[in-house]
Amino acid sequence: MALKTTPFDAAEYFDDAESQAELLVDAFETGDATYIAHALGIIARARGMTAVAKEAGVTREALYKALSEKGDPRLSTLLGVTKALGLQLYAKPTSPNSLGA
Repeated sequence: MALKTTPFDAAEYFDDAESQAELLVDAFETGDATYIAHALGIIARARGMTAVAKEAGVTREALYKALSEKGDPRLSTLLGVTKALGLQLYAKPTSPNSLGA
């Protein structure tokens, strides 16, 4: 008898704002652009990729591609997605002198 498997989709497990926020915090703390894009993709799928794409001003297909594990979204796409997800990005110096002050 053959073993039957089903595809795993992390979006099924990030169904509330708190878990989604934890995922994004972890992704941004790594500084890994691929992980950040992938985490945003998981959250977009959890919230409904079509609605997020429409709000972000891109096609659903383009959003899937940009937020895939091999995607590299443009800054405008990233900003549109974060806005559509109700998120705000900001920069914080890592040390008092990190900006050359």
